[in-house]
Amino acid sequence: MYWNDGLSGAEYLLQAWGERFMFGFIRQQEKKVALRLLAWQYQRQSIPLPGIAELEQQAARLVDDAHRIARERGQNVIAIIKELVGEIRK
Repeated sequence: MYWNDGLSGAEYLLQAWGERFMFGFIRQQEKKVALRLLAWQYQRQSIPLPGIAELEQQAARLVDDAHRIARERGQNVIAIIKELVGEIRK
């Protein structure tokens, strides 16, 4: 049996898995960037860093918010993450 793109079932599943893996990898890299930017912003403002678990939760929220905003505005996710981190001081 062939799927939409003329791929066999196994080829289709491998392609779908690869895309999901790649998007998961990219999301993890975005979280790492957000984590570093958050840590930098806290240090820059002389605010004590929260625990790593809290910092990771903040980074995950930032990335999720950035993706939502990017869908609405059509902008670059990393640029939005930088913008959101910059708003922390406000």
